[in-house]
This record gives sequence, C-alpha cells and structure tokens, in this order.
Amino acid sequence: MPSKNSREDVKIPPPFLISWNITKRCNLKCAHCYLDASELAGNAELSTEGAKAVIDGIAALNPQSMLILTGGEPLMRDDCLTLSAYAASRGITVVLGTNGTMLDKKTVARMAAAASGVKGVGVSLDSSTPSYHDRFRGIAGSWKKVDSGIDVLREYGVDFNIQLTVMRDNISEIEPVIEYSLKKGARAVNIFFLVCTGRGQDMVDITPGEYETILTRLMDITNVYEKRIMVRARCAPHFLRIVRQKDPQSPLLSATSGCIAGTGYLRITPEGYVTPCPYIPTVAGNLREAGLKEIWEDAEVFKILRDKRYAGRCSACEYSDICGGCRAKALARTSNIMGEDPWCEYEPKGKPSSPLRAVTTTEVVWTEEAEERLSKVPGFLRGMVKKGVERYVREKGLDRVTPEIMSELKKRTGR
Repeated sequence: MPSKNSREDVKIPPPFLISWNITKRCNLKCAHCYLDASELAGNAELSTEGAKAVIDGIAALNPQSMLILTGGEPLMRDDCLTLSAYAASRGITVVLGTNGTMLDKKTVARMAAAASGVKGVGVSLDSSTPSYHDRFRGIAGSWKKVDSGIDVLREYGVDFNIQLTVMRDNISEIEPVIEYSLKKGARAVNIFFLVCTGRGQDMVDITPGEYETILTRLMDITNVYEKRIMVRARCAPHFLRIVRQKDPQSPLLSATSGCIAGTGYLRITPEGYVTPCPYIPTVAGNLREAGLKEIWEDAEVFKILRDKRYAGRCSACEYSDICGGCRAKALARTSNIMGEDPWCEYEPKGKPSSPLRAVTTTEVVWTEEAEERLSKVPGFLRGMVKKGVERYVREKGLDRVTPEIMSELKKRTGR
C-alpha cells in the first residue's frame, strides 16, 4: 500500500499549456529577448529524434494539451513543421509562435496543409507602423516582412493572432495595433507586459502606476472590442483584480486567468530543461535525464507554486485566489518566487472569510454535444476557450459542460 504522502495519493492535474523554445536561433535582435537568442545560437538544441521523444512525453502527460512551438525563431529549424506534424499525430494541439519575418508563401502553404498539424500562429508585432517595431526588433525592414507574412497567413486561411509587447514607448500603440489586427483578420490580440529577464533584464519597464493605468484602460478597450476581436492581457494577473473591483459580474473574469506558471503551464528550453514559464529561469529538471511526468509531479519548484503560500502583500490580498501576482516578476525583483508582485500597487484590505471565486478540483465532464461544439472553435483558441468554460462551470457549482452552458457563456462574453 502506498504511503500517505506518496505521489499516488494526490492527483496532480497535468499542464494544459506548454511553451517549447525549440531553438535559440533567431534572425532578429529583439531588445527584450528572455532567451538572449541570436542567429548562430543553435548548438545545444535537441535533435529531431530527441525532440520527438519530448513530444512523446508531452502526449503521455496530457495528450489534450496545447503546445506552442517557439524560439528564438522556430522556423529557423528545418524540422519545425516535421515536429508540429508529429505532435499533432499524438493528439496535441500545436500553435506556432513566430516573429513573422519568415512567413513566405512556400512556408505558409506547407503550414496550411493539414499534415503540418499547425492549428494557428502567434505573430509578434509591436507597432502598427514600421519605425518603433524595427527599432525594438533590431533589424530594419522587419515590420514590412511581418506585414507581408500576415497577409500570406490570411491568404492561405491559417488562423493567427497578434502578440504585442507593451513598453513605455509604445503604450499609445495598443488601440492602433488592435485596429490593424481587425483589418488583417486576426483572431485575437494578446497584450504582453515585459518581464525583465534575459536580454531585457536591465531594461526600464513601465512603472507600477503606469501598469495600473494601462490595465484599467485595457479593461475598457477589451469591452469595446470584445464582439469583434478577442483582446487579452498576458503576464498581468492583477488585471483580474482590476476587473473584479470595477465590475464583479464582468465576463472577463471567466475569460482569462491569473498566473498559471507551474500550475497549468510549463516551458521547455532548447536544451531540454523544464521551467515553470519562459520568464522564470528556475530549472525543474532536464528531459535528457528524467521524464516530463516525473518532473511535473515531483520537482520542488512546481510543488512550491502549487502550494500558493505567497509572501508580502500577495499573502494578505483578498484577490489572491483570482490573481496571485506574476511569479516571474516577483522572482526577478525579490529573489523569492512566492514574493509579492512588485508591479502591483494595490494595498490589500485583508483576505475575506470566503474566497472571491469558488475553488474546486471537481473534474468537469463534457457532453458529446459540447465536445462537438468545442471542436468547431479554431484550434489556436480551443485550449483557452476550454479552460474558460470549465472555470465558468465550476464557479456555478456544476460539473458538466453542455451546449446550453456554452451558449450562456457566449452571451456573456459576446463571442
């Protein structure tokens, strides 16, 4: 009989999202790169067969996960689409995270073929016009290549979204980029907030006050655009605290989440190291030495993140159950992965007697009809939609997803 504290006694939910830097090679010189990628940095990456073994491990851990193949620039690996096809053959939903400069017709035509396994593409774009983007990405003419690549994606019917990294110099670009994305046919716009790691560790980020102002404005922007395009804040978990303060009934509370590093998300480096997220350098293990399931369930850093014993203001915050702060920012500033988020200026008023959001580990069952409806959601968005629906169901005290529930949530979100 297993001991009381053995792994078999506790069911640890597998990650639903995995980001994999399949290479450090990159044809751009982005000022904020957490991987410190370069065109010649590729010696330590896994071979094709080694990469396929990693995919086997992902499939064994959670065959329904979403896998983001990124870099560096993933398309600098000749076997990028070979790996995406192999992952899809194992049941995994595959998306590609790219700087967009290599999206020519030949490449996108291969990507558009069902055999490639690619369900969508995330394209980095930091301005609606060339000047700032080219300067930030380090190569003149890169914006024009991205713009052309986006047109090719649309021509071949490949779902894509736009990834915008907010810095002080491009705060005014949020709405123009959303308008650009609408015009180009993007499915979503993800607004990322800089975590000062890698090549960006010495960069001056926006201040906590500016952060608060931008997130507050972003809530209004999201509500304005919600019926036309999905707009989401990323690496900004206290966006949920702001939403909750302004509108406790907002559908955005069910459409996004707090920090999921180490609880629903992990990152794999080109060399096979596993970390909680791309911005947390703490190594949980290496896939050359241990299986992904073993690392996910047994690594100390993952146990700490799942325990959610926060320090500083996060420990006393009444919004910790829906936010929890950015663990990467806490680690970068305080050297404590469970420390307070230094980019949140909210002063807690003390934890309430009951959580703001009901927390349950009840397994959610999908009816066959609901699964069929989910299958019609673009693969690029399916994992996020599924997570949001299941969270909504749990908050209602239910354990089953039906088409009626999905229709109800769609009415709330306008999508």
